[in-house]
Amino acid sequence: MSKKAQPYFTPAFFGFLRQLKRHNNREWFMAHKQAYERDVRDPFLAFIEDFRPRLHRVSPHFVADSRRSGGSLLRIYRDMRFRPDGDPYQTMAAARFPHAAYKQTPAPGFYLHLEPGRSFLGSGMWHPEPEARNLVRQAIAKDAAGWQKIVNAKSFRRFCELSGEKSTRMPLGFDPAHPLAEDLKRKDFITVTYYTEADICAADFLEQFTKAIESAAPFIQFLTSALSLPWSSSDKAKVREVLEIESPT
Repeated sequence: MSKKAQPYFTPAFFGFLRQLKRHNNREWFMAHKQAYERDVRDPFLAFIEDFRPRLHRVSPHFVADSRRSGGSLLRIYRDMRFRPDGDPYQTMAAARFPHAAYKQTPAPGFYLHLEPGRSFLGSGMWHPEPEARNLVRQAIAKDAAGWQKIVNAKSFRRFCELSGEKSTRMPLGFDPAHPLAEDLKRKDFITVTYYTEADICAADFLEQFTKAIESAAPFIQFLTSALSLPWSSSDKAKVREVLEIESPT
Protein backbone atom coordinates (compact mmCIF):
# COMPACT_ATOMS: atom_id res chain seq x y z
CA MET A 1 0.00 0.00 0.00
CA SER A 2 1.41 3.38 -1.00
CA LYS A 3 1.90 6.00 1.67
CA LYS A 4 -0.59 8.87 1.49
CA ALA A 5 1.02 12.16 0.53
CA GLN A 6 1.25 14.73 3.29
CA PRO A 7 0.79 18.45 2.65
CA TYR A 8 3.85 20.67 2.81
CA PHE A 9 1.86 23.62 4.11
CA THR A 10 -0.77 23.59 6.85
CA PRO A 11 -3.16 26.20 8.27
CA ALA A 12 -0.43 26.93 10.83
CA PHE A 13 1.64 28.38 7.96
CA PHE A 14 -0.94 31.08 7.25
CA GLY A 15 -1.80 31.38 10.93
CA PHE A 16 1.75 32.42 11.74
CA LEU A 17 1.76 35.04 8.96
CA ARG A 18 -1.52 36.49 10.22
CA GLN A 19 -0.14 36.74 13.73
CA LEU A 20 3.04 38.34 12.43
CA LYS A 21 0.99 41.00 10.65
CA ARG A 22 -0.64 41.87 13.99
CA HIS A 23 2.62 41.80 15.95
CA ASN A 24 5.25 42.95 13.48
CA ASN A 25 8.06 43.71 15.91
CA ARG A 26 11.32 42.08 16.92
CA GLU A 27 10.23 41.13 20.43
CA TRP A 28 7.22 39.12 19.22
CA PHE A 29 9.13 37.51 16.36
CA MET A 30 12.04 36.39 18.54
CA ALA A 31 9.60 34.89 21.05
CA HIS A 32 7.92 32.95 18.21
CA LYS A 33 10.95 32.25 16.00
CA GLN A 34 10.70 28.49 16.55
CA ALA A 35 7.12 28.59 15.27
CA TYR A 36 8.31 30.49 12.18
CA GLU A 37 10.99 27.89 11.50
CA ARG A 38 8.66 24.94 12.15
CA ASP A 39 5.50 26.19 10.40
CA VAL A 40 6.81 28.49 7.65
CA ARG A 41 10.50 28.21 6.81
CA ASP A 42 11.11 24.46 7.03
CA PRO A 43 7.95 23.41 5.12
CA PHE A 44 8.81 25.89 2.36
CA LEU A 45 12.41 24.62 2.14
CA ALA A 46 11.15 21.03 1.91
CA PHE A 47 8.79 22.09 -0.89
CA ILE A 48 11.64 23.77 -2.78
CA GLU A 49 13.86 20.69 -2.41
CA ASP A 50 11.18 18.36 -3.78
CA PHE A 51 10.27 20.79 -6.55
CA ARG A 52 13.85 21.03 -7.85
CA PRO A 53 13.91 17.81 -9.94
CA ARG A 54 10.51 18.69 -11.38
CA LEU A 55 11.75 22.13 -12.39
CA HIS A 56 14.89 20.65 -13.96
CA ARG A 57 12.73 18.34 -16.07
CA VAL A 58 11.14 21.48 -17.49
CA SER A 59 14.52 23.17 -18.01
CA PRO A 60 17.87 22.36 -16.38
CA HIS A 61 18.82 26.03 -16.54
CA PHE A 62 16.42 27.21 -13.83
CA VAL A 63 17.33 27.29 -10.15
CA ALA A 64 15.51 25.80 -7.15
CA ASP A 65 17.85 26.19 -4.17
CA SER A 66 16.71 24.90 -0.77
CA ARG A 67 19.47 26.48 1.31
CA ARG A 68 18.25 28.34 4.40
CA SER A 69 20.14 31.47 3.40
CA GLY A 70 20.98 32.71 -0.09
CA GLY A 71 18.71 30.22 -1.85
CA SER A 72 15.29 30.40 -3.47
CA LEU A 73 13.41 31.28 -0.27
CA LEU A 74 13.26 35.03 0.23
CA ARG A 75 14.28 36.49 3.58
CA ILE A 76 11.51 37.26 6.04
CA TYR A 77 13.58 40.19 7.30
CA ARG A 78 12.93 43.47 5.54
CA ASP A 79 15.77 45.75 4.49
CA MET A 80 15.46 48.56 7.04
CA ARG A 81 18.32 50.72 5.78
CA PHE A 82 16.01 53.12 3.97
CA ARG A 83 12.91 52.72 6.15
CA PRO A 84 14.03 52.54 9.78
CA ASP A 85 10.50 53.22 11.04
CA GLY A 86 8.84 50.50 8.93
CA ASP A 87 7.75 47.01 9.90
CA PRO A 88 10.83 44.79 10.25
CA TYR A 89 9.33 41.55 8.82
CA GLN A 90 7.64 40.43 5.63
CA THR A 91 4.10 39.19 6.26
CA MET A 92 4.28 36.77 3.35
CA ALA A 93 6.62 33.97 2.35
CA ALA A 94 7.95 33.67 -1.19
CA ALA A 95 10.46 31.82 -3.33
CA ARG A 96 11.97 32.60 -6.69
CA PHE A 97 13.09 30.09 -9.29
CA PRO A 98 15.08 32.13 -11.84
CA HIS A 99 17.09 31.30 -14.90
CA ALA A 100 20.67 30.58 -13.85
CA ALA A 101 21.90 33.65 -15.76
CA TYR A 102 19.72 36.09 -13.80
CA LYS A 103 22.62 37.67 -11.88
CA GLN A 104 24.45 38.56 -15.08
CA THR A 105 21.68 39.49 -17.49
CA PRO A 106 17.90 40.06 -17.57
CA ALA A 107 16.23 36.66 -17.52
CA PRO A 108 12.79 35.14 -16.92
CA GLY A 109 11.85 33.05 -13.92
CA PHE A 110 9.10 31.68 -11.70
CA TYR A 111 7.96 33.18 -8.39
CA LEU A 112 5.74 31.60 -5.71
CA HIS A 113 4.09 34.08 -3.33
CA LEU A 114 2.21 32.77 -0.28
CA GLU A 115 0.26 35.26 1.82
CA PRO A 116 -3.09 35.12 3.64
CA GLY A 117 -5.70 36.08 1.07
CA ARG A 118 -3.15 36.55 -1.74
CA SER A 119 -1.22 33.53 -3.01
CA PHE A 120 -0.07 33.10 -6.58
CA LEU A 121 2.51 31.76 -9.00
CA GLY A 122 4.10 34.38 -11.20
CA SER A 123 6.00 33.43 -14.36
CA GLY A 124 8.01 35.52 -16.78
CA MET A 125 9.64 38.95 -16.57
CA TRP A 126 8.28 41.77 -14.42
CA HIS A 127 9.51 45.28 -15.31
CA PRO A 128 12.35 44.07 -17.59
CA GLU A 129 14.97 46.54 -18.69
CA PRO A 130 14.16 48.39 -21.96
CA GLU A 131 16.65 46.39 -24.04
CA ALA A 132 15.29 43.05 -22.83
CA ARG A 133 11.71 44.23 -23.24
CA ASN A 134 12.43 45.28 -26.83
CA LEU A 135 13.98 41.88 -27.62
CA VAL A 136 10.80 40.14 -26.47
CA ARG A 137 8.65 42.52 -28.49
CA GLN A 138 10.76 41.85 -31.57
CA ALA A 139 10.38 38.09 -31.03
CA ILE A 140 6.59 38.44 -30.78
CA ALA A 141 6.43 40.57 -33.94
CA LYS A 142 8.67 38.12 -35.80
CA ASP A 143 6.85 34.97 -34.68
CA ALA A 144 3.28 36.09 -34.14
CA ALA A 145 1.91 32.63 -34.93
CA GLY A 146 4.22 30.97 -32.40
CA TRP A 147 3.28 33.47 -29.70
CA GLN A 148 -0.44 33.04 -30.33
CA LYS A 149 -0.12 29.27 -30.27
CA ILE A 150 1.49 29.48 -26.82
CA VAL A 151 -0.92 31.93 -25.16
CA ASN A 152 -4.01 30.31 -26.70
CA ALA A 153 -3.05 26.74 -25.80
CA LYS A 154 -5.68 24.92 -23.74
CA SER A 155 -3.31 24.03 -20.90
CA PHE A 156 -1.92 27.58 -20.78
CA ARG A 157 -5.37 29.15 -20.57
CA ARG A 158 -6.42 26.64 -17.92
CA PHE A 159 -3.60 27.48 -15.52
CA CYS A 160 -2.18 30.85 -16.58
CA GLU A 161 -3.43 34.39 -17.03
CA LEU A 162 -1.41 37.04 -18.86
CA SER A 163 -0.93 40.04 -16.62
CA GLY A 164 1.19 43.15 -16.08
CA GLU A 165 1.33 46.75 -17.27
CA LYS A 166 0.97 48.01 -20.84
CA SER A 167 1.99 51.17 -22.63
CA THR A 168 -0.81 53.39 -23.86
CA ARG A 169 0.96 53.86 -27.19
CA MET A 170 2.64 51.49 -29.59
CA PRO A 171 6.41 51.38 -28.94
CA LEU A 172 8.63 53.04 -31.51
CA GLY A 173 9.61 50.81 -34.40
CA PHE A 174 6.49 48.63 -34.31
CA ASP A 175 3.50 48.76 -36.64
CA PRO A 176 0.44 50.20 -34.83
CA ALA A 177 -1.71 48.00 -37.07
CA HIS A 178 0.09 44.80 -36.05
CA PRO A 179 -2.49 42.11 -35.11
CA LEU A 180 -0.70 41.61 -31.78
CA ALA A 181 -0.51 45.31 -31.00
CA GLU A 182 -1.81 44.83 -27.45
CA ASP A 183 0.88 42.29 -26.65
CA LEU A 184 3.56 44.49 -28.19
CA LYS A 185 2.50 47.26 -25.80
CA ARG A 186 3.28 45.11 -22.78
CA LYS A 187 5.78 46.47 -20.26
CA ASP A 188 5.69 43.18 -18.34
CA PHE A 189 5.68 39.68 -19.79
CA ILE A 190 4.19 37.73 -16.94
CA THR A 191 1.51 35.21 -16.15
CA VAL A 192 -0.25 34.62 -12.85
CA THR A 193 -1.88 31.55 -11.38
CA TYR A 194 -3.93 32.20 -8.24
CA TYR A 195 -4.32 29.83 -5.31
CA THR A 196 -6.57 29.68 -2.28
CA GLU A 197 -5.25 28.70 1.14
CA ALA A 198 -7.06 25.39 0.71
CA ASP A 199 -5.12 24.83 -2.55
CA ILE A 200 -1.81 25.55 -0.81
CA CYS A 201 -2.58 23.26 2.13
CA ALA A 202 -3.77 20.37 -0.05
CA ALA A 203 -1.69 17.19 -0.19
CA ASP A 204 -1.44 17.50 -4.00
CA PHE A 205 -0.26 21.12 -4.11
CA LEU A 206 3.18 20.17 -5.45
CA GLU A 207 1.45 18.27 -8.26
CA GLN A 208 -0.84 21.19 -9.09
CA PHE A 209 2.04 23.66 -8.89
CA THR A 210 4.09 21.49 -11.24
CA LYS A 211 1.22 21.37 -13.73
CA ALA A 212 1.03 25.17 -13.70
CA ILE A 213 4.80 25.43 -14.23
CA GLU A 214 4.62 22.97 -17.13
CA SER A 215 1.73 24.94 -18.66
CA ALA A 216 3.70 28.17 -18.40
CA ALA A 217 6.89 26.54 -19.73
CA PRO A 218 6.32 27.29 -23.46
CA PHE A 219 5.75 30.94 -22.54
CA ILE A 220 8.98 31.01 -20.50
CA GLN A 221 10.84 29.19 -23.26
CA PHE A 222 9.70 31.86 -25.73
CA LEU A 223 11.10 34.61 -23.47
CA THR A 224 14.30 32.65 -22.88
CA SER A 225 14.83 32.20 -26.61
CA ALA A 226 14.10 35.89 -27.28
CA LEU A 227 16.96 36.77 -24.90
CA SER A 228 19.30 34.18 -26.49
CA LEU A 229 19.59 32.23 -23.22
CA PRO A 230 19.80 28.42 -22.95
CA TRP A 231 16.67 26.40 -22.29
CA SER A 232 17.33 22.71 -22.95
CA SER A 233 20.28 20.52 -22.02
CA SER A 234 21.26 20.48 -25.70
CA ASP A 235 21.82 24.26 -25.87
CA LYS A 236 25.59 23.80 -25.58
CA ALA A 237 26.59 26.94 -27.46
CA LYS A 238 24.28 29.11 -25.37
CA VAL A 239 25.56 27.46 -22.19
CA ARG A 240 29.10 28.48 -23.15
CA GLU A 241 27.92 32.04 -23.72
CA VAL A 242 26.31 32.14 -20.26
CA LEU A 243 29.43 30.71 -18.65
CA GLU A 244 31.46 33.44 -20.30
CA ILE A 245 29.07 36.02 -18.84
CA GLU A 246 29.31 34.41 -15.41
CA SER A 247 33.12 34.20 -15.47
CA PRO A 248 34.41 37.27 -17.33
CA THR A 249 38.08 37.26 -18.18
